[in-house]
Amino acid sequence: QVQLVESGGGLVQAGGSLRLSCAASGRTFSRYAMGWFRQAPGKEREFVAAVSRSGTTTNYADSVQGRFTISRDNAKNTVFLQMNEMKPEDTARYYCAAGRYYYPSPFDYWGQGTQVTVSS
Repeated sequence: QVQLVESGGGLVQAGGSLRLSCAASGRTFSRYAMGWFRQAPGKEREFVAAVSRSGTTTNYADSVQGRFTISRDNAKNTVFLQMNEMKPEDTARYYCAAGRYYYPSPFDYWGQGTQVTVSS
């Protein structure tokens, strides 16, 4: 089993940047594909980005393509989401997820999330 803890959320002005981190427990982190999702109030959870076990393959939602970058450090059991040129519509709770298979296969483990708020 994998436990995930997100950090790095906060309040940022439109056009600014934030970097989210997700620390995973256990010694099998490199066996899992990782992803970031988000959920805004009153909306369904949506996919943001995914990275393969090795970090060589990534996928992004159209809404964040070119602005967000997902990466991972398997030596530190951590996955990151660098968010640039942020927009008010990026406001949401962001969740880290781990899965045995790469996106779009379902993810198996989820963190508690970290809140991101973008002011206009």
